[in-house]
Amino acid sequence: MRQCAARALPRHGAWKTFPMGFHHIAFATRDSEATHHFYSELMGFTLVKTNVSPTPGPQGGWSKHFFYDTSSATGGEPGSGMIAFWEIHDPAIGTEFEVDLNTHAGLPGWVNHYAFDSPTYEHLAARRDVWRAHGHTVVEVDHDFCISIYTKDPNGNMVEFCHTTRDFTPEERANAVAILHDPAPAMEPHEATITVHPPLTADAPA
Repeated sequence: MRQCAARALPRHGAWKTFPMGFHHIAFATRDSEATHHFYSELMGFTLVKTNVSPTPGPQGGWSKHFFYDTSSATGGEPGSGMIAFWEIHDPAIGTEFEVDLNTHAGLPGWVNHYAFDSPTYEHLAARRDVWRAHGHTVVEVDHDFCISIYTKDPNGNMVEFCHTTRDFTPEERANAVAILHDPAPAMEPHEATITVHPPLTADAPA
């Protein structure tokens, strides 16, 4: 497996990220305590709201819907993006529902995932070290236009912090639609470099 080559990186990526076009994304969990620990301690997000309400239907179910402000991890504008989770107590739904998006879809674990912005490489490296210190294996990938780190949350879903290192070129922008519709496009000239960082602690998460 090829290793990420050390190279000078700009303090800030040329591609700026701003408040997204959605308010929040939401996922079910079967373990709220583990989910809260991961997203508050390992991701650096702040729990800002827990809503308790009945679930739809006559069966008398209820749920907790808890929201994390993702901007707290990067010093961004508060409320500029949230991730939320459902803790469901409903006899019509049960307790054995699938929470791993890729397993449910019959896909490998790298396909469906969610990525969060790292404004600097220093921030990315700090998050990588926190993950490793908590027993996680971290995969770091240099994609040429961005560098990413990946691990899995307690629900089995892939999470990513991504730092953009350069703007897209005029050629990339001009060719994006043509490549999208090309049934046999050429491969990218840049070969991604991959580094696997083992955990820094002996006990890896289950």
